Amino acid sequence: MSASSTTDELVLRDCEAGDIAEITAIYAQAVLTGSASFEIEPPSENEMARRREALVAGNFPYAVAIVGGELAGYAYAGPYRPRPAYANTVESSVYVREGFQDRGIGRALMMRVIGEAETRGFRQMLAVIGDSNNRASIRLHESLGFRIIGTLQSVGWKHGRWLDTVLVQRALGPGDASPPAGAGR
Repeated sequence: MSASSTTDELVLRDCEAGDIAEITAIYAQAVLTGSASFEIEPPSENEMARRREALVAGNFPYAVAIVGGELAGYAYAGPYRPRPAYANTVESSVYVREGFQDRGIGRALMMRVIGEAETRGFRQMLAVIGDSNNRASIRLHESLGFRIIGTLQSVGWKHGRWLDTVLVQRALGPGDASPPAGAGR
């Protein structure tokens, strides 16, 4: 697929099962050539479908961006960690197809995922930005209200070099100003 012109309308919608082949291709490119993901081998289409199904079943937001009829990117929020005390915290991810970067697609996707996570009652969102040199991702997250909460130095080895991860966080809805619905402990 080729990149569309900048005049094409951006359409955001929920991710559907039929989107998985294109999502798999976008993610494979990121895994093989980038440092946003610390996976070394791209997952299969079946594995990407399994991951999507788990997120949808867990009531987590998963969105895609369509530009000129092409799936230009995707974003989702999933569980931060499996223990019950983390149930109100999500971790987000966003990937934009090569040739579609720097057009506001990642920002639009993240705004949708943030809004949906708030609507679903989540209180904190984290992102783990692979590679502390990924200034575009760090700037994107900061522009959306995330703040840098730490850098883990040299925690990943990929593409022949050590990579840091930058942890960013933002409150959702009332954040920590009040207990979550149904809070007991």
